[in-house]
Amino acid sequence: MRVRIERALHAAWRKKGLFSLLMWPFSHIYGAVIARRKAAYESRPERVHHDTLPVVVVGNIYVGGTGKTPVVMALVDALRARGWQPGVISRGYGARPGKTPRAGQGDLDPALFGDEPALIAARTQAPVCVHPDRKAAIRRLRRQYPMVDVVVADDGLQHLALGRDVEIVVQDARGIGNGRLIPAGPLREPASRLETVDFIINNLQPGETAVTGAAGVAHTVDMTLEPVRVEHVQTGQEWSWLDWLARHETGRCAAVAAIGRPERFFDMLRHSGVVLDQARALPDHYSYDHSPFTDLDADSILITPKDAVKCRKFDDSRLYSVHPGPCFSDPTWLDLVHELLQAISVRKLTSARSEALHSEF
Repeated sequence: MRVRIERALHAAWRKKGLFSLLMWPFSHIYGAVIARRKAAYESRPERVHHDTLPVVVVGNIYVGGTGKTPVVMALVDALRARGWQPGVISRGYGARPGKTPRAGQGDLDPALFGDEPALIAARTQAPVCVHPDRKAAIRRLRRQYPMVDVVVADDGLQHLALGRDVEIVVQDARGIGNGRLIPAGPLREPASRLETVDFIINNLQPGETAVTGAAGVAHTVDMTLEPVRVEHVQTGQEWSWLDWLARHETGRCAAVAAIGRPERFFDMLRHSGVVLDQARALPDHYSYDHSPFTDLDADSILITPKDAVKCRKFDDSRLYSVHPGPCFSDPTWLDLVHELLQAISVRKLTSARSEALHSEF
């Protein structure tokens, strides 16, 4: 039911139809609320936490999943390859929040950290800290992992209490939809917000084109996701995508996904050579309290890595996690982020030393 409602909403938000017209007055109220909130933070800048480490926010203005997690993981990998020691903070959506932030590294419990932070931690091995208060999350992350020298915020574009140095927006081919704010449209912020960010990453399927709705953006990059490797969820054994495909090309195959846009996962599989006998979409952040696979008549069931962190408890030898990798139209954008962060880090270090010197007198 929830999946059908979400699909109907997103379909309505593609145009300025009757539903959007009826909801338009409420969008004005929503817009007034976020404008007032923004003004409150601008009038009291002391309420915004500006950390002494560089902070990169990866977020979106479109409601629902647009593909932030693959960008976060690609960014963490790229920064580490360039000599940084990144740490990740997140709200930990879907987890049971604690009074204090939770930090960890490696294999983390998705019930405590959330499925996306658990995936990021397992995939990148970067330290991760989750809490709705991002300021508290950064402090806990730095205290527990003092080697961290750059913070990547998974989501948080609208978290105004968090100061940031680089903003990356991830969107898909839907762009800004009908351009209206919630609930008349899909936008958390006005489309003009895209004109103030540093990077826009367009998460596209083959054959799709992006409509950003923004002008004057520093850098815009297209991204496609392709299967790279497959992991047997029960045993942890891995194959390259082509090897797995050759081994299972004659069997009956199903796919299950509980992500923002499950059809993107299914389309990626089909485009990469899989014939799906069944494809089952589940609500984003599905709890997996019980197995949804038992009634599937298939030899192999392909799931996303985000779902796999919750499905290891099921004794089902048919489950395989498909790990996609990003292909960027301009890979040099990661070099630009690196160069920006270098300059920001020097500036922050100089400022901290200057403040320390003044405090001595």
